[in-house]
Amino acid sequence: MSMFSVFEISGSALTANSQRMNVTASNLANADSVAGPDGKPYHARQVMFQALGQDGRGPGGVRVDRVVEDTTTPLRQEYRPGHPLADAQGYVSLPNVDPVNEMVDMISASRSYQANVEVMNTAKTLMTKTLTIGEG
Repeated sequence: MSMFSVFEISGSALTANSQRMNVTASNLANADSVAGPDGKPYHARQVMFQALGQDGRGPGGVRVDRVVEDTTTPLRQEYRPGHPLADAQGYVSLPNVDPVNEMVDMISASRSYQANVEVMNTAKTLMTKTLTIGEG
């Protein structure tokens, strides 16, 4: 493991969590939308991470493998009989976004991002102090 691996590993986590926060923000922004550009209800999206190896020498960080739509959670049904997109029974399909879960995910991603910034700052400080050993 090289001396700079900590920066590569933490940097990959920063990138992955940044994308995770963007997807969560998109989910929250579309939580009450009735239809997307394609005319269909928005489906919540989730980020799938993949652990990266460091050529057999230990951990190597993380990357976003893919962003998937949540098609297993049913869409919310709301009774709005006068709405143009209501079905024959008067129900409108709304996104399957749970704002509470999305906020928990946003807080988790934000904390992970902050923790990795601290790891990088600590590593930088340790490297700087190492360079000054033996001076004065």
